[in-house]
Amino acid sequence: MPTARDALLDAARAALADLPWPAVRMVEVAAAAGVSRQTLYNEFGSKEGLARALVRHETDAYLSGVERVLAERTDPVDRFLALTEWTVREARAKPLLRALLTGCWTERLPAPRPARPRTRVAAAPPAQRRADEGPPAPGQLVAAVRDRLRAAAGPGVDRDACELLVRLALSYVVAPQWEEPDSWRPMTPTITSVIEMIFSTDTRSPRKIMP
Repeated sequence: MPTARDALLDAARAALADLPWPAVRMVEVAAAAGVSRQTLYNEFGSKEGLARALVRHETDAYLSGVERVLAERTDPVDRFLALTEWTVREARAKPLLRALLTGCWTERLPAPRPARPRTRVAAAPPAQRRADEGPPAPGQLVAAVRDRLRAAAGPGVDRDACELLVRLALSYVVAPQWEEPDSWRPMTPTITSVIEMIFSTDTRSPRKIMP
């Protein structure tokens, strides 16, 4: 059952879809969620706390989606193609996720810093204490996806190969070359050959050859 925190995060995301973050008002977020402004402050502490919670929620939702996509397929190449396509579509549809993956934040988005230790409230909900630690850097997010890919791929796939695969996927997020998700299907044979080469290359060799 959705909680007040869930409702407030949904309301904040809806407001952010229409307004730049500086124009989003806490009182309007609370009203849209159907709770009091005091409830909002009890959950997040401040607007900056709400921003950190939004970013943490986006991170968690993305990583859960990664696990789901990887679990839906068994063939290594199909698994990674699906992950690449899904990541690009999600990043295209969700500016906050795109900022997390690329490190490129615009003025429209909340770009929160970790809460200072003296401003952290011990009585804050556990989810907020976690959010107050701040958003992951793009490299940390890459590592989290890499580890999930390696776990799904099994012991035969090297850690460095998995990281290279993840960075290949993110290259299409950073510099997309197609206007619509379906229009980049023609690149599938190319990316497939690259993926197959990565999977077949011994990345632990001192003379490794990578694309």
